[in-house]
Amino acid sequence: MTVPTTMHALRQRSADGPEGLTLITDAPVPVPGPGEILIRVAAAGINFRDVTLSRGDAPDSPPPPYLAGFEGAGTVVALGPGVTAPDLGARVVGVGSGAFAQYMVLPAAGAVPVPAGWTAEQALGLVVNWPTALAALVPLGRVAAGETVLVQAAAGGTGQAAVRLAKHYGATVVAAASPGKHETVRALGADYVIDSRRTDLAAEVVRRTDGQGADLVLESAGGASFAAAVAAAKPVTGRVVVFGTAGGDATISNRDLVYRNQIQLTGFNVGVLIRSAPRVFGEVMSELFGLVAAGVIPPGSPTGYDLADGPKVLAELESRTTVGKLALRP
Repeated sequence: MTVPTTMHALRQRSADGPEGLTLITDAPVPVPGPGEILIRVAAAGINFRDVTLSRGDAPDSPPPPYLAGFEGAGTVVALGPGVTAPDLGARVVGVGSGAFAQYMVLPAAGAVPVPAGWTAEQALGLVVNWPTALAALVPLGRVAAGETVLVQAAAGGTGQAAVRLAKHYGATVVAAASPGKHETVRALGADYVIDSRRTDLAAEVVRRTDGQGADLVLESAGGASFAAAVAAAKPVTGRVVVFGTAGGDATISNRDLVYRNQIQLTGFNVGVLIRSAPRVFGEVMSELFGLVAAGVIPPGSPTGYDLADGPKVLAELESRTTVGKLALRP
């Protein structure tokens, strides 16, 4: 396959957030190293982590300038030394670096086949949003049929996945989202949809659970919403899985856990899960693709944008005006 030497890409030129993102037309096409593959990107997923990285707020934020994006799907066009699979021409989705571009490098071992009959764009989320939601619910959250699950930021890509999966596992779902997104979340099967901005969110969750509180809370909103999420959990047996910081930092003390909110608190980062508990992650992915085969997880339907629209879309994501999965088309 013929691969050009330069490509279009979005470069993060400063740590000023989405404003620091610029379209360039002469970025060098990366060369896959040992254990890597090069794909021609058909679609790149946009995640809130992209916003976090653009502001240098994550511990592993790369120093600018760098090519932005990390989730991509497309066709394998080159193999690095020692790589025997996937085959050239295979359609895959995976996580690497520089996804907001026409070409990107992925670890060969982490490249997941695009399901038969799905487009590359429909496969976005299979290596980020769905595994995050599934891991938070099952091995970490220990969800059980008949329990109540509170899903914060329920209208986002991971939030929507969590609502669908929680219903599949037999839970009653309380979904928190801004008012303009309620119908979207309700259509996914949420039993109750409440305004994520209301000041009495925890009290409303407790009211809707007959004074008990939620058995499991999936918390990705951060900031002021974090305290409400913790307070909404059932005392002693309630679990709170924290996997996002969209609203900023939040704090909880040992005094809070002893005297105010006696809950089971778990921090979760899917990258750390992959590195530190690969067996657990493997079980998650095995179950995930079983759910795909069974039709429980449908092809995605992200909102697609041209590559040049990336800065605008990331700014909208940061301001929480977007709904669902977002994608860029190079």
